[in-house]
Amino acid sequence: MFCNFILVKEFHALYTPEMRDLNLKATEYFEAVARLGTVTKASVELGVSPSAVSQQIRHLETQFGVKLFRREKRRLVLTLDGDRLFQTTTQAFSALRNARSAIGRQHNTRSLTIRVSPSFGVRWLGPRVASFAGANPEWNIRIDATPDFSAFDTEAVDLDLRYGLGDWAGLTVACVMHDLVLPMCSPDYLTRLRAVSDDTSEQLRQARLIDSAKTLFRWDIWLASNRIDIQEISYPFRFDRSSMSIEMAKQGGGVALDSAMLCLPELKRGELVPLAPTIPVIDFPAYWFVCPPRHLNRRIVNRFSEWITAEAGGHESETRDFLAGLGCSFRTEARPELIDVKPWGL
Repeated sequence: MFCNFILVKEFHALYTPEMRDLNLKATEYFEAVARLGTVTKASVELGVSPSAVSQQIRHLETQFGVKLFRREKRRLVLTLDGDRLFQTTTQAFSALRNARSAIGRQHNTRSLTIRVSPSFGVRWLGPRVASFAGANPEWNIRIDATPDFSAFDTEAVDLDLRYGLGDWAGLTVACVMHDLVLPMCSPDYLTRLRAVSDDTSEQLRQARLIDSAKTLFRWDIWLASNRIDIQEISYPFRFDRSSMSIEMAKQGGGVALDSAMLCLPELKRGELVPLAPTIPVIDFPAYWFVCPPRHLNRRIVNRFSEWITAEAGGHESETRDFLAGLGCSFRTEARPELIDVKPWGL
């Protein structure tokens, strides 16, 4: 940062209003001569004749009104003004060369850029994406875990994996996985609630409710749809990430109304259990493959679409079977009609 400041300061000291027509070609030729030490070496690097280099140096000296080199025993030596100009221009041209090289490498690299909602990225995609990368070793894969959707017209993103209702106009949208939402808690916490009452409604009145603030089905909707009356709903814990709500429930902090799709390992290990298997699990389309139609012209985008559809389908079937084995039933919902606003990520 400090070096950049010095560079800018030096440039502004040289770049007065009278020199807004500064000849960049002449400056480039000057920098090459000063760096390499001779006009001949500079002409070879630049691919021009020595006379063309000398002409540009004379032009620059005329523009500045100073001598930039002096000749000592058939050698070109920078003057004080020339050295000052060289210290500034060599840093600037070096930065430009580095940027050009980096852009060239990026352009030549096969890459796939994916944007994904944070909890889905960490808890579901992260543990699985290595298999896709292994099957496509020639591709570099970048994953941005963020709740913000891509602005495909201005951002270099190939596709989004979005959580939501699926109503994004002008884009190719395909559901890759349903969500399965139910109240969950740790086994110890469930034992404590059952010591209070055998009635699920009373248990929930006594429970600490963990709120996942950006899920589509939240406690107020779930309670109303199951006709459970809690006079005043309070949330001792509120998180904007499902991963945090799930972890709090696992640690015995309360009851989370969240996605079994994101915590199947914890359910299988018995670290989380359904609060009330007799109440149907909410089943609705929630995770979507989204991209502009033109992006499907890329082979890697189609390949990823096929892979994630197969992976998500297998995971969904596995989760359904496991919950059914616990005695859970399912209630299909097209969409949460009571939602007023669309959440921006899970």
